[in-house]
Order: sequence, then C-alpha cells, then structure tokens
Amino acid sequence: MPNASAGKAGPVAVKRMRGWRGLGWFWLVVAAVMALVAVTAKLLPEPDTAPGMAPSPASAVDLGPVPPAAPPLGHVTAAPDAELLEAGPHGAVPRIAVNGRTSMRAYAHRPEDPPSQRPRIAMILGGVGLNPGIAEQAVQQLPPSVVLAINPYSQRLPALLAQARSRGFEMLVALPMESRGHPQNDVGDRALLTTLDPAANRDRLLWVLGRFQGYVGALGALGPLRGERFAALSEPFWAMQDSLRARGLLYVDARPGVPHPERAWGRTIDIVIDEPADRGTIDLNLAALERMARERGVALGLGSDITPILIERITRWAAGLEGRGVMLAPISSMLQRPVAQP
Repeated sequence: MPNASAGKAGPVAVKRMRGWRGLGWFWLVVAAVMALVAVTAKLLPEPDTAPGMAPSPASAVDLGPVPPAAPPLGHVTAAPDAELLEAGPHGAVPRIAVNGRTSMRAYAHRPEDPPSQRPRIAMILGGVGLNPGIAEQAVQQLPPSVVLAINPYSQRLPALLAQARSRGFEMLVALPMESRGHPQNDVGDRALLTTLDPAANRDRLLWVLGRFQGYVGALGALGPLRGERFAALSEPFWAMQDSLRARGLLYVDARPGVPHPERAWGRTIDIVIDEPADRGTIDLNLAALERMARERGVALGLGSDITPILIERITRWAAGLEGRGVMLAPISSMLQRPVAQP
C-alpha cells in the first residue's frame, strides 16, 4: 500500500515542480524587459524644458500670444545695491549710501546717444504690473528710454523687474495718495490719506517703498488717480517729499500745471496723453508734447494707465522722434532742484 500511494503521488509532484519553474521563467522575462526599458530611457536625449519649468494645467495662465523678442541692448539697469538699502518694517527701503551715492543716479537709464542740444521728451508709463501680460508687452515693445511706473499692489513683480532691468528701463514706484472723489475713487488700503496721522502715513510710505528695489523715485499717481486731496495739505505732502529726498529718490508730480516739487528733486508732468485713452486723442497729445519740447527744450508726458493701444501709439511715435530731431530721454536726466528744504 505505501508503494502504491507513492506511485500515485509522483506525477502530482512533477506537475508542481514544472509550475514553479514556469513561474520563475515568467518573472525572469519581466525583469529583463524592465531592465531594457531603464537602459533605453537613459539613452534618450534630455527634454528641452527643465523639470519644474512648465506650469501645471490648473495653474497655467493664458497671457495671449508671445510678443516678438526685443533686440539686445547695450545698457542693463543696475541690480539692487545693498549699499543703497536699509531694513524697513515692510521690506528693504532705499537710503543714501555712505559715500553719497543715490538711487536716482545708480538706477538711471543711460541713453546710448551722447547728450545733445536737441529737444528732449521724457515719457512715463503708469499702472505697470497689475496685468502681467500687458506689462510684458510694454517691456518687449517700448524703447527703454520710456520710464515705467510700477503699481505697488502688483503681485507678480520679480519676473517683470528682471525683464525691465535686462532691457535697461528706468523705473519709478507709483505712490497711491488720496485723490479727488475719495473714497469712491479707491486708491487702495496702503494709500497716504489726509485723515491719517503723520506716523501712519510714514508707515504706509515705507510699505510702498519696500515693495521692490532698484527704482529712481516715485510717481504721485496710481493710474489716473493723482493724489489731489492729499497734495492740497501742504504739511503731509511736504513731509512725503522730505522722506523721498532724504532717501536719495526723486519725485514726479502727476498734476499738470502745478509747480515742480518744492522739497524733492523731480519734475511735474506737462501733459497726460491718454485722457481719454483713444487713438486719436493719444496721437494729438503726443504731437502737443513734441511741440512743447521744441518750444521749451524739454517736456514730460504721462501715459497714466497702461493699455495695448497706449503701448502701440507710444512705440510708433517714439520710432520717428530721432528723424524729427527730438530725443527721448529718461526722467532722471531732467530733474529740477528742490526750491525749499527744511
């Protein structure tokens, strides 16, 4: 009986051994295939885009067609200099260096053409930064003698600032101040207001000045809002100018017809070219600005609120200036000395 039982169990054991051998061959083939795939992946060329550079579909933002690349330029705006900065309550803020250097000179645009006796026009473009796509269009298409006034409430500044510096743009920070029609005309929660005490306004000014670094001064406007009510009170208005001057910054008053800044290096806008912001009005105001420069030697224009049509009209106008004997110059090259200091 034992021999009979052993004889019947023999074929079953053989079948089990064959099954294990078959399974072993299967996994051996799988391992070989996986090794082949790994080797092939290493031999394939690297993709053009570095890992992490492409945004995920959920976070990607459609900014429209990419504008043509701007031509390389000879001058690059200086990067923020630690000697021209000090710690502030909301970020690093400008100061005058121990050797007397100032931001209004260190970060100034340097035209490639030497100074001449030609009439000069400075053009400031305001409201830059809130719309990244339009801001990029401006940096790519405008000549770098145009001055960019950066909105302090903008959220995506590092890339914009790097592009602007690489093309040699001179920059201002837009300074929100209480305007005509406040509070319906909202200048944001960091604006300088007539109802705040001096300490609160100083803190708000430091917040604005600490939003980014590497600018020559401040523009007294946030888009079309020009701080008329704040400027009507001489004491806080002068205190703001004193603070800018003490930090080596210039000030541009955006209210045409008023005197040049009394307590800070700077100048007052002569013509706002985009009110209203249609093609015909912009072109007429650009022509008027050019006539003023021929009569006076210099003129200062402001495009108060960046739009594609404003960028396009300034670009076309600026392209023909040299042929008409007029020079497009940065604001830092036509400053007025303060007439009064404390």
